Amino acid sequence: MSTILIALHVIVCVALIIIVLLQMGKGAEAGASFGAGGSQTIFGASGGGSFMGKVTAGAAIIFMLTSLSLAYFYGSPSSQSVMPSTVAAPAAEAPTPSAAPAPVPTEPVTPVEKK
Repeated sequence: MSTILIALHVIVCVALIIIVLLQMGKGAEAGASFGAGGSQTIFGASGGGSFMGKVTAGAAIIFMLTSLSLAYFYGSPSSQSVMPSTVAAPAAEAPTPSAAPAPVPTEPVTPVEKK
């Protein structure tokens, strides 16, 4: 089930990217990239604005539904997680050296003056 959902999600994602890139921008002519203004009549006399808008909206809705489905499917506690459920105990502390600590000076140290 998850494999089919992931495949559908990826396909819709790529389709959504292509659909958005094919749309005309405001003030830009799509015919310039496809050879004059002949591409304006592909989707009828009204142009492709409303058709491309409906296709974009449909792809966006499917993309959001698959995103929510995947989040719900992988968010359930029964699914496997990347994070471990238990944490191992910390490693034993390194042994301290058996040498005695450094002696503390008994006389005050005076700074050396530079001339």
